[in-house]
Amino acid sequence: MSTKRKREYDNDDKNKRRKDYDVEKHERNENEAPYNFNDFIYPHCNNVGTYVKIGKIGHGTYGEVFKARNPNTMQLVALKKILDDSATNGFPISSIREINILKLIQHENLTNLIEVCCSTEKNHLNIPRTYFYLVFEFCDHDLAGLISNTQILFILPAIKQIMKQLLDGVYYLHMQKILHRDLKPANILVTKTGILKITDFGLSKAFSTDKTRCFTNNVVTLWYRSPELLLGERNYGPPIDLWSVGCIMVELWLRTPIFPGATEQGELKLIHNLCGGICKKNWSTVEKLPLFDKLRFSDCPIRSVKERMKIWVKDDLGLDLVDKFLILDPDHRINADDALNHDFFGLIQCPDN
Repeated sequence: MSTKRKREYDNDDKNKRRKDYDVEKHERNENEAPYNFNDFIYPHCNNVGTYVKIGKIGHGTYGEVFKARNPNTMQLVALKKILDDSATNGFPISSIREINILKLIQHENLTNLIEVCCSTEKNHLNIPRTYFYLVFEFCDHDLAGLISNTQILFILPAIKQIMKQLLDGVYYLHMQKILHRDLKPANILVTKTGILKITDFGLSKAFSTDKTRCFTNNVVTLWYRSPELLLGERNYGPPIDLWSVGCIMVELWLRTPIFPGATEQGELKLIHNLCGGICKKNWSTVEKLPLFDKLRFSDCPIRSVKERMKIWVKDDLGLDLVDKFLILDPDHRINADDALNHDFFGLIQCPDN
């Protein structure tokens, strides 16, 4: 993983607690049922000692991740240890949200939560505490690592397979009225047999199609964040996930993020320069967005996604699909269903593995 990419992911990880607080603060309302911690013993709470740890495979703000094995079934699993959060009786809101979502969904291209386990361990003050572990099916790789590995070549059939599985998972989520809100290569796992699994539902949110939404716009990792979110939109929906999908698709060819902005204004500038000027001409309702007046772009460049990306995306149909994902106006951005029916997936059969 490049130093720049690692720095971006590390900074994003450090900001997750602030994001989590903002999500909770802005999205809970008086009609929403209170969290019942008894519900999170899902489907039952075994002791984590049921599993034999093989080694640590990750560490983040919310805890450690271990590779482990169930000695009874020999199944490999990933144990995600949840760190204390005093604001929620030791259980971070993002983990609660993740469990709530995972209890509702079941799809081949979404990660599977097997159970929640607990363990009594001494904390840094040598005081016994109960810790919780989320037990997931084990996946050998994540897409970020595969993209960063220059020894791995993404031939066109492989890109089709990856994108088909990613869109299948996103389509299922949207049909279940769920937004992922943090799609990026690091949150896409891949098994050794080539099955893609969308993971990390800590920022996910159920949505309704029959009423105005008022969600936080402080979601999605910056490099994969849609222009409407960057401009302060809170009444958003599935198009924010499809923008992220488009960024991921381009990255399979570029092998680096397409919009690596250092700040939100920097991110908007990169989008502005490639996807066309952020103005009423290209996006009829953009002037109504809360942060539009703060834009300081004096120019209005012509949209040049196809022209500039054709150097890397050497497939006309793939280029056309990328162009449809990276539409500024979310009302005109392609949806998951139409993307799956795009000719990009029709002419060359996706490989089985």
